[in-house]
Amino acid sequence: MRWPPWSTITHDEEKRPETPTSPGLPTNSTDLSQWTSPDTLIPTAILTGTILLSVRTYRLYLRRIPNASNISASFYKKRSLFGKVTSVGDGDGFRLFHTPGGRLTGWGWLPWRKIPKGRALKDRTISVRIAGIDAPELAHFGRPSQPGSQEALDWLTSYILHRRVRTYVYKRDQYDRAVAMVYVRKWLLRRDVGLQMLKRGLATVYEAKTGAEFGKVEEKYRKAELWAKKRKKGIWAARAEAFESPREYKNRVGQI
Repeated sequence: MRWPPWSTITHDEEKRPETPTSPGLPTNSTDLSQWTSPDTLIPTAILTGTILLSVRTYRLYLRRIPNASNISASFYKKRSLFGKVTSVGDGDGFRLFHTPGGRLTGWGWLPWRKIPKGRALKDRTISVRIAGIDAPELAHFGRPSQPGSQEALDWLTSYILHRRVRTYVYKRDQYDRAVAMVYVRKWLLRRDVGLQMLKRGLATVYEAKTGAEFGKVEEKYRKAELWAKKRKKGIWAARAEAFESPREYKNRVGQI
């Protein structure tokens, strides 16, 4: 029974003995054993490790790269970029919308993983220059086009436009383009786009004093060029005395 009636302590509670405390410790001391026990430490370590691993995985493999200037130097000659070709500008260059992880991460079928179109692509694609080859030059800056330039553009457009390709980036050039080997799937087979152009006589092996990138395929590329040349494929059908390579053309118009 409480007495007086307004008291919050009963008569029995008044008689209840206080719990003894260890000598030298305050009665409100914190018990740290619950935070240092294996039952707490192990799950905490697993959760922390999982979070750190997830962040690292995202940054290395799942982070979308919007344009060539955002490609880290760690990618060069070590990593690849997977994406969809949104436009083809000339016989050896196109624009790529990076889709890290591809369909496995929802690109193309999840509502928030749709590839934009038209103006929505502005500043969101990577300009790619196919490594190891040089296609005939289109007309630009008031300069005439080279023979075979439109054929190279038409073939490349039909071969890769709106298709998913994998690019192995070697470097970024002075025009802010990713110079890369490019591969596309055709009938379940992986095709080297640059090699296919050389075989058809739609391009020459890239010739320059500096800056040429071939990876480990230079010999294969030169054999493909020679094969097309002997059979007068594409640009090699022109008379030898009238033939001008893309490199020779650029050297000539650069002196005008």
